[in-house]
Amino acid sequence: MASDDSLRGGSLPPAIFLMGPTASGKTRLAFELCDHLNAEIISVDSALVYRGLDIGSAKPSPDELARYPHRLVDIRDPADPYTAADFRRDALEAMADITASGKIPLLVGGTMLYFKALLDGLVELPEIDSGIRAAIEAEAERSGWPALHMELAQGDPATAATIHPNHSQRICRALEVLRGTGRPISAWRAEQGEAELPYRIFQAAVAPEHRAALHQRIDQRLTQMFAGGFVEEVQKLHQRGDLDRNLPAIRAVGYRQVWEYLEGEVSETEMRERALAATRQLAKRQFTWLRKWPELNWILWKDAENSVLPEFLAMLADVDFPVDGLY
Repeated sequence: MASDDSLRGGSLPPAIFLMGPTASGKTRLAFELCDHLNAEIISVDSALVYRGLDIGSAKPSPDELARYPHRLVDIRDPADPYTAADFRRDALEAMADITASGKIPLLVGGTMLYFKALLDGLVELPEIDSGIRAAIEAEAERSGWPALHMELAQGDPATAATIHPNHSQRICRALEVLRGTGRPISAWRAEQGEAELPYRIFQAAVAPEHRAALHQRIDQRLTQMFAGGFVEEVQKLHQRGDLDRNLPAIRAVGYRQVWEYLEGEVSETEMRERALAATRQLAKRQFTWLRKWPELNWILWKDAENSVLPEFLAMLADVDFPVDGLY
């Protein structure tokens, strides 16, 4: 059963967030969605933005990118760091462009910080007394979040217009700022030049029902990467001479471990073991983010061979998500 709370701003143009840990099947589902919806993909991945990071980032092949165009892929040189603020700016621009073309922005990836930056913004706020949040949550228990949404609409109509009346986290945050600072969060955003996210968003995550299945897929993916020339790919980057391990591109999981191997710091066997451990740790961190993500629609699969597309489309229908472009 899909959650209505996962939808923000009922009268706004639609967008879909498709999240999940590494190797969970996000890309396959995204391609299937593009075959059935009038949607276009925006990559939410801190490694895919870099040119030359192809094999180790599991970047879609040139044929796949030709069939399913991706925004925010291959837009930076590895020597040029890309930040969450860069992503928010570029993603908002891409979403507006896709929406103007009559399509649904489909944001897909596992860089949870990017999703959070896009959804909640990067506005700097003064520290707010934790007691205010506790009081708001207590009021919600008594009166419900729609009642608090009405209060927010009176004090910060601009923000309230972008939040679903049952989206507890965002209502709580906006009221917390309003009560704690005496100013609406929309004013803080405007002061710092940051726009609201003007979309009705359906948020979902895809993952295996059992963690062991994900570990097996991670193992298989890494084996395929090394067989497909991953070390040689990193060697080309290493030979450029203008890159180092402190750059975000080289710190990406897998690339860092191969870089250490090329520097002679570890053996090939140890490098592979470290890459596997780092990838599993990444998946664990992604799960930690997702478990805390409010009102998220989970799609848990038992068999990786079976498509979860029917379940996803049923969730969209369950909350009357606008899919006029359904093929």
